[in-house]
Amino acid sequence: MHNLCVAHRGASFAAPENTLAAFRQAMAFPFVKWIELDVQLSRDKVPVVIHDFSLERTTNGSGLVKDKSWDELRRLDAGSWKSPRYRSEPIPSLAEVLDLCRGKVRLNIELKTSGDMYPGLESAVLRQIVARDMEQEIVLTSFDQQALRRVKELMPELCTGLITDIRPADLSGRLSALGCSFLSMAYPKIDARLMAEMSEQGVTVMAWTVDQVGIIRSLASLHPDLMVCTNRPESWEQAMKRKSLIGNTILTVKRWLIR
Repeated sequence: MHNLCVAHRGASFAAPENTLAAFRQAMAFPFVKWIELDVQLSRDKVPVVIHDFSLERTTNGSGLVKDKSWDELRRLDAGSWKSPRYRSEPIPSLAEVLDLCRGKVRLNIELKTSGDMYPGLESAVLRQIVARDMEQEIVLTSFDQQALRRVKELMPELCTGLITDIRPADLSGRLSALGCSFLSMAYPKIDARLMAEMSEQGVTVMAWTVDQVGIIRSLASLHPDLMVCTNRPESWEQAMKRKSLIGNTILTVKRWLIR
């Protein structure tokens, strides 16, 4: 099918986000071809998979990710907040996630940083990717344009993408200047005109984050190459089935009319 399904932080409606449990559940859906995840650095420069800069929301820890060693982070419970079923589910390292997903599903890795918050983040992430020969299975994305520039300086050939929840007038020029061939955009900002412009520029677009079947179907109708990022892969499946059913019905009616 077109309109590829991207599992946002894994199957994060059902399982604790950005954990191996969430990634395994996402990979259990045969139509999930991409997983989106977030990466930061521990105090001792280990790339770790977690969204928030602080630990309180998704773990039993407190404080900032950047102030904790990998040994401290890996001992935290990142699952109980979601359900007792996931008690003691740990924060994964990027290395663990890459090993799980290599050759099975492609990854949209968001570099969670701002300014000089994480010196060396880009090179630490790239080392893990290159060590596994996964350059063709990855896109590195970020809100932080400096992070994207640093990635291109270190590895010009790697696919990078800008994340934005606004639609600036100079978007095409900004993407070109950054060397980005991927755009991760809040779904309300996406329309057919944007898709036509990005398609002409050779930029892949991903809409985030949408769980409602009707909205997924509406987005899919804008362009067949628009990727849809969702916490609920089952909603994507329902939307695509309905889209297929509607298309088949229209085709049947057309055939009947031209008899």
